[in-house]
Amino acid sequence: ASVLLPLLLQNVLFIMFLSVLLPLNRYFIAVYNKNITPLGSEYSKYDFSPASCLSIAGNFPPASCVFSEVMNLAAFVGFFIAVFRYLQLKGKIDKPWLNISSLVVFSISSFGMTIVGNFQVFTEENIHNIGTIMVFGLGTLFCWLQSYITLRVNLKNEGKMAAIARFLLSGSITLCMILYFSLMSQRLHMHASRCQWVLVMILLIFISTFAIEFRHSSFSILCTDRPGYPFRCSETSEVPM
Repeated sequence: ASVLLPLLLQNVLFIMFLSVLLPLNRYFIAVYNKNITPLGSEYSKYDFSPASCLSIAGNFPPASCVFSEVMNLAAFVGFFIAVFRYLQLKGKIDKPWLNISSLVVFSISSFGMTIVGNFQVFTEENIHNIGTIMVFGLGTLFCWLQSYITLRVNLKNEGKMAAIARFLLSGSITLCMILYFSLMSQRLHMHASRCQWVLVMILLIFISTFAIEFRHSSFSILCTDRPGYPFRCSETSEVPM
């Protein structure tokens, strides 16, 4: 049997929309329960009330439940998007190691999403921070790799335009990361939190751009029966009645 997967690929934008909507729900839940300071509020670097960074917004229940679920789903979807992208480019790129490296990098980044979601920052801070580095550090590297690959492969003569957009998004993501660490070093936590939320939204926009190339491809899973041993009827003896 052949199970076609066009619906998943054609609805990447819808999946990314859900990925944006669910984190926002987590944010509103945390704000409603007064666990964090709203992003639009005035905030001093000497104010020790929790800022609206992603990790703190997902640290307290019930927002932590939403946070874990979202990150696990995002890791699942992200991994399969990386696999589909690898399969799409396999045989089309003159440097296969770039394609393999991109798959490995984003697979590890997707695993980092599960670490971030399941180990809250106030409970296991070191493990949570390792997961954060995996998500944002390797995620940024993945964006730059895919931007270069897009330009090099140039699928359906759409690669140059898509590459320009992806290079701009990759640069924005890198800039947000630099600003985030710079603002955190100055104890401007609220500004750093705003920068972090922008970073995540841009990263989701980047992933959604794969819909441009995915619409040209069809992926399938083939399930076949293994060849078995020939069936032989055993000889039976007739029992007299």
